[in-house]
Amino acid sequence: MVDQQKLWDDVAAQNYDTPGEGMFADDVLGPTIDVLVDFADGGRAVEFAIGTGRVAIPLSEAGVGVSGIELSTAMLARLREKIGPDALPVVEGDMTTASAGDEFALAYLVFNTISNLLTQDEQVECFRNAARHLRHGGRFVIELWVPQLRSLAPGHGGTLEVSEPGYILVDTYDPLQQLVISHHVSFDPQITGSHEARIGRSPHRYIWPSELDLMARLAGFELESRWADWDRSPFTAESRSHVSVYRLVHQA
Repeated sequence: MVDQQKLWDDVAAQNYDTPGEGMFADDVLGPTIDVLVDFADGGRAVEFAIGTGRVAIPLSEAGVGVSGIELSTAMLARLREKIGPDALPVVEGDMTTASAGDEFALAYLVFNTISNLLTQDEQVECFRNAARHLRHGGRFVIELWVPQLRSLAPGHGGTLEVSEPGYILVDTYDPLQQLVISHHVSFDPQITGSHEARIGRSPHRYIWPSELDLMARLAGFELESRWADWDRSPFTAESRSHVSVYRLVHQA
């Protein structure tokens, strides 16, 4: 059992934000906010695993009433340095069970975060909790990567996902349990503060798109659309990620 509080601790929270770069870049956030504003359609939105507010704060600034759920006290404290509870209310708790209210038009879960739930049962419960938050016809939007098992060489259990100056990402797979460990290796002195490498590891349960669709059906959703990215580009067999939009058609 992974202690998520230890995984997403003060160090992780303080190093999470990269203003203007990476997942905080305007060309990443802009299309994300545009899609979520469209699907909120004048109603309220709830973000599961709201983190430090990377998406929720600009979505709120775009005029959408946003609430959130967050398990990590450290990530929530970082969010509170940027915005108060009156402007962006957050319930501290597990996204499989915690409640931020009901009758939302939109629930969303971005940047692969559903994979932080390490069992299939927990992931199904996440869908069911999303359904409890939504009004009939509301949407649940999930951003998730496509497992890259085709990249595994025979006899090897890992893939090199990123190799760039100062940073390497290696994923190691357990195909029987559908688990992957992401190994983040930083060796840029400007980042680590020394000439020694800094290694961080995060566990995930990977989900095939077809399995995700079945989880959705168990919770009363149907797949409405799927794209390769927030720019609504077509999802193909070569896509490395997807944005899947589910509509609540009945309460399970």
